[in-house]
Amino acid sequence: MNWTVWGAVLATAAGCYGLKLAGLSLPERVLARPLVRKVAALMPIALLAALAATETFSTGRTLVIDARAAGLAFAVVALILRAPFLVVVIGAAAVTAGLRGLGWG
Repeated sequence: MNWTVWGAVLATAAGCYGLKLAGLSLPERVLARPLVRKVAALMPIALLAALAATETFSTGRTLVIDARAAGLAFAVVALILRAPFLVVVIGAAAVTAGLRGLGWG
């Protein structure tokens, strides 16, 4: 096993523990501020959007527009039309698979 990988895993684990400990150590008055509450509520949305954009529009170190983008576009339209979650996921997967089956992306 590569010791560099284990060192990175242990460093990441220590960093995560330190961040969690720092969050638990904050005084209640800091956490009760409206700005902190608003940022904490919006942070997961921003991280999920960044993850979706990265996974949809990149392959390795290059930007691409392929069948994944069409699947994401289907999902966005379905969500705007208030489709059930299962319809959004299955429809986006079907659009992506269909376009890949046709040779695009």
